[in-house]
Amino acid sequence: MSGRTPETADGAGAVSVASAASPYQGYVYAYPHKTAYRPLEPRPSLREVWAAEPLGSLSLYLHIPFCEMRCGFCNLFTRTGAPEELVAAYLDALERQARAVRDALREPRFVTAAIGGGTPTYLSAAELTRMFDLTERIMGIDLQAVPLSVETSPATATAGRLTVLAERGATRVSIGVQSFIDAEARAAVRPQRRQEVEAALGRIRETGFEALNIDLIYGIDGQTEQSWRHSLDAALDWKPEELYLYPLYVRPLTGLGRRARDWDDHRLGLYRQGRDHLLAAGYEQVSMRMFRLPGSAGATEYCCQSDGMVGLGCGARSYTSDLHYSYEYAVGAGQVRAIIDDYVRLPPEEFAVANVGFRLDEDERRRRHLIQSLLQAEGLDTAAYRERFGTKVTADFGEDLDRLAGRGWLEPVSPRDGVRTGHGGAGEVGGAGRLRLTAEGLAHSDAIGPALFSGRVGELMAGYENR
Repeated sequence: MSGRTPETADGAGAVSVASAASPYQGYVYAYPHKTAYRPLEPRPSLREVWAAEPLGSLSLYLHIPFCEMRCGFCNLFTRTGAPEELVAAYLDALERQARAVRDALREPRFVTAAIGGGTPTYLSAAELTRMFDLTERIMGIDLQAVPLSVETSPATATAGRLTVLAERGATRVSIGVQSFIDAEARAAVRPQRRQEVEAALGRIRETGFEALNIDLIYGIDGQTEQSWRHSLDAALDWKPEELYLYPLYVRPLTGLGRRARDWDDHRLGLYRQGRDHLLAAGYEQVSMRMFRLPGSAGATEYCCQSDGMVGLGCGARSYTSDLHYSYEYAVGAGQVRAIIDDYVRLPPEEFAVANVGFRLDEDERRRRHLIQSLLQAEGLDTAAYRERFGTKVTADFGEDLDRLAGRGWLEPVSPRDGVRTGHGGAGEVGGAGRLRLTAEGLAHSDAIGPALFSGRVGELMAGYENR
């Protein structure tokens, strides 16, 4: 896990805010989650999908589904140990897909780009160069002119690879450290040494990227408040522009999924400790997970959840205003390998259609806007919601907002000075400029997000068979 590019996250089934026993129901990085996607029948052509979409402010995402190892907490779409021949075949397929996608877009203008996985720097310097070449040549994007985020790992952040990233315009590099204590890294089934991590961070800083992000995980077996503070301070020594603090999840079909136990209070305590420590160090909180140095947003911020996302690669998803689509999703090693093997053999015409996806009606679009906004620290702009949908958010989701406010998780904010305007429910927040989660609400983001899922999405996710 590294980074926060568009495809590196998980979701969870819908639960009730009122009955949620655990604050850790699931990380809602995108709505709906891929487990709600189903085969599209008939399969629409990409020209049809994008025909009426605005193309002047698109995000581009490339997915590289390869890693040097599989961490125990990982449920990303990735495989380990890919031989050189498979990587070459994957880049061949990526080029065929890029041509088909570009042919479906009229005159696209990309304003952000991200490369995730997996671990993109699993590719060699030469393979990375080929990936950048085909992306710029075919998609018509100047990667030097837009914010570009790339994920890496301690083992693959070599000088040669980092040089390629810098030369091709990467402005942000995200590295999954998880813990600076070797024993904790081993407990998370991420066998790496502190010395290796520090050397990788040194190379990243020496290369001179605008922004460094470090991922840390709390809730690892054996982790204490003291050891968590040690990792936080070790990360702060590098003065990263961003830090992501992730709760450990144990998930089906992952290396730690067989050892699940209840440690909610422990994780909440570590979260609060980490949050307060970073705030005291001068960072601003952007979401439950993300903390950022003030003034660094220009180098690090890109909109990865908005409509207008073009995804390339097996495992990438694309977003339009009413259709989210991708390829089949899996976590188990055998299924992932089979899907990748199928992808590299696809003929050009197969890339010209959308295969698996989810169609968003008006209610789902409103719900998506609500969820994505509330899970950010700045909250939901009520005027922007009304302008976009023609209704008040309190009219559309009053009961949900009342429940959140009743638990002390939601507060109205004055449009004039950004201060709280009341303590009650939707009746009081109706005239607020913003609705935002309280500090305790942000701490419960992983329960609030899934609780706001529609019944339809919840049923589809519940009916998904883990594989």
